[in-house]
Amino acid sequence: MAITTEQIKELREATGAGILECRKALEQAGGDYQKAVDHLREKGLAKAAKRADKQAKEGMLELYSHGNGRVGVMVEVNCETDFVARSEAFRSFAHELALQIAAAAPRYVKADDIPAEVLERERQIGRVRALEEGKPANMVDKIVDGRLEKFKDEVCLLRQPYIRDESVTIEKMLNQLVGSIGENIIIRRFQRWEVGEGLND
Repeated sequence: MAITTEQIKELREATGAGILECRKALEQAGGDYQKAVDHLREKGLAKAAKRADKQAKEGMLELYSHGNGRVGVMVEVNCETDFVARSEAFRSFAHELALQIAAAAPRYVKADDIPAEVLERERQIGRVRALEEGKPANMVDKIVDGRLEKFKDEVCLLRQPYIRDESVTIEKMLNQLVGSIGENIIIRRFQRWEVGEGLND
């Protein structure tokens, strides 16, 4: 089956992969668009894993103000070279992260950042809730574990569904970008402020 320019263009827009990579993926998938997307995503994840040990010292701070200045976000995203830091794909990703943080209000970058005492408190709350709801005692631990995972999905930026496409997590977006750019990229840290936050009534 002949691969058309339109197919390559569509795949490239969806995945951010290079023209030759898109052509190869479509050829290997026999023209099947979804198989080609899956192939490129898998390849991106493999690339991301290979690059994970590379130092990322360059990057940028993205600043974003939302709701007439009622919410402010600053996020630091790092990469290996200043060439990538200046690229449109990298800058666009940093901006999308800032939008995500403003809208979804995560508290941590990744699950490993959650303090042990916070997890323990959530575990205790989950246990009390499960027992109050009359759940069977032999199921309580499983229920609590499930609720703890849901809590991590809500408070960790990397585990959150992307606000523009909930079928994709921020971590998947990050891995796809690493795969298409070919450099290690790290979301180092972020801060989110809201007007009146922390003030006593």
